[in-house]
Amino acid sequence: MALRVVSRSEPSTAADRCAREILETVPLVMRVVRAEMRRQGALVVSVPQFRALAFVERHPGASLAGVAEHLGVTAPTASTIVDRLVRRRLVGRVPDPAERRRVALTLTPAGGRLFARMRSKARRHVAMRLAGASAADLRKVAGALAVLDRLFREETGIIG
Repeated sequence: MALRVVSRSEPSTAADRCAREILETVPLVMRVVRAEMRRQGALVVSVPQFRALAFVERHPGASLAGVAEHLGVTAPTASTIVDRLVRRRLVGRVPDPAERRRVALTLTPAGGRLFARMRSKARRHVAMRLAGASAADLRKVAGALAVLDRLFREETGIIG
């Protein structure tokens, strides 16, 4: 019987199965959240705009390139998304004193309030969906999410 060595670049069958489940479940959760936000009329910005607000909220002073990378879009597309948020006075642009060609993005007070309201509604809707789960299942989900958070933060070098 030959021993099979699994390299770090070749995931185990269990890891592959888990990855498949994550890639199927996370988009489902997000579709349900977006549909509920639209149903309640809470989606006053597009989903990419909401995601851009979330990124800028977590990373004050972020660059347009950072937003583009976070959204998985080109710099011109990110620029269009941010331009719309700036026109609505939800995001502010300030020149970066250290790098003349770079612009730092921040949420305006109105942008911060809107983002907080939208995030709160999304959180409430998810909590309502989760309310039907047992305490044991909720602990499992929380534990699994903590593992994912740790693994993916380590991989990307994201802190906090």
